[in-house]
Amino acid sequence: MSLQLHNSLTGKKEVFTPLSEDKVTVYVCGPTVYNYIHIGNGRSALVYDLLYRTLTCLYDNVIYARNFTDVDDKINAAAKEQGVDISVVTSKFIQAYDEDMEDLGNLEPTIVPKVTEHISEIIQTIEKLIVRGHAYASDGHVLFAVDSHEEYGKLSKRNTEDMIAGARVEVASYKRNPMDFVLWKPSSDDLPGWDSPWGRGRPGWHIECTAMIHKHFGDTIDIHGGGTDLLFPHHENEMAQGVCCSDSSRGYAKYWVHNAMLDIEGEKMSKSLGNFIVLRDLLAEQPHELVRLALMSAHYRSNMNWSEQLLHQSRSLLDRLYTIKRDSADISAVEVKDIKEQAFFNMLLDDLNTPKAIAVLHELTNRFFKAESDQEKAQLKGEIFAMTDFLNLVQLDASEWFQGAASDDDISAEEVEAFIVERKEAKKAKNFARSDEIRDELATRGVQIKDTREGTIWSRDGS
Repeated sequence: MSLQLHNSLTGKKEVFTPLSEDKVTVYVCGPTVYNYIHIGNGRSALVYDLLYRTLTCLYDNVIYARNFTDVDDKINAAAKEQGVDISVVTSKFIQAYDEDMEDLGNLEPTIVPKVTEHISEIIQTIEKLIVRGHAYASDGHVLFAVDSHEEYGKLSKRNTEDMIAGARVEVASYKRNPMDFVLWKPSSDDLPGWDSPWGRGRPGWHIECTAMIHKHFGDTIDIHGGGTDLLFPHHENEMAQGVCCSDSSRGYAKYWVHNAMLDIEGEKMSKSLGNFIVLRDLLAEQPHELVRLALMSAHYRSNMNWSEQLLHQSRSLLDRLYTIKRDSADISAVEVKDIKEQAFFNMLLDDLNTPKAIAVLHELTNRFFKAESDQEKAQLKGEIFAMTDFLNLVQLDASEWFQGAASDDDISAEEVEAFIVERKEAKKAKNFARSDEIRDELATRGVQIKDTREGTIWSRDGS
């Protein structure tokens, strides 16, 4: 049983074979912490959460690192505007990011490195590149000499003209070549900085990941992940640095995995279009599991279209799953002993094909509702909830899912329960007219009730 991943380096899907039998190493570019993240950032984090979960089912020792960029020009600008140290800005948004990841249902990475905690390693990496002739100091800056690396452009598969256009290359007097990129830059007195052989300054963007990977993993890692927007220039530059300061013949990363972008109702997400969705705002408005399932619905290498229709489809499936959970409480599920033998897991092994995995979940759900015997239902129940547990879905009580959280204008759960008690007493007194009035009153206030053998259950409309 093998995992296959599309490798951006080779441009094809390949069987994943780790570099070592003892451990699997994964590094994913994390956020620059100057603001709250948007829904597209959430999708990317979820993709690598699913990859991490899949790998841990296959291998005993998976080390997953996702960094925080906690020094950056945008962070500096935010700190200066507020009149605070950059750590005040970054600590706030690191905490917010961690909360968002928890709400989205993602596992914590094994390692969460921060740039400011790796300045000495960054300086050492730059010094090594200078000694090897791949970097040079100029006017307080240190730059990577692109001409020194013959394979530059191998990852993004761009020619020089495309790369110059894509990188928005800055023509500067301190550069030998317009394509050369900054490894270290000087800091004025009003900016954060650290002492270095080239003067007080701060690291460039690309060098940070290379230094942190070498610190925590060594010269070569198994998988490097991130969004397609990072393919060039960030990952191209990162790979160039990593190869040029390494003595390994195995390269910098064996597999490069990139997730595609997210559109909103068919349009590119942007603040100027007014369709920019902050992830924590969405998680405050919608059930967390609904957001999680919807973000899984498209293949990670395909652009995702976030829409009301997508939310409706995802809610419909979750409603059906929670209906099974509620109505089959008296049926003991048959235990699934090996998740790797399940059909949905085979779909995930095929380059994390979540649409096909979710299709399996639909099929199992349909079969459950058609099943006639408790024995068949027990088997299907075991398979369904083994899958939802793996995906971290359907983790609430069914009543909590269906009843949801009331908005300010909604009838409260306490009021609904009081009406149900009154209705029960009315039926007991054979006052069926009042019983019907209560049912109708609840319906007009957005609550549906259903009588079952176990008692009356209720749900809000749209839940």
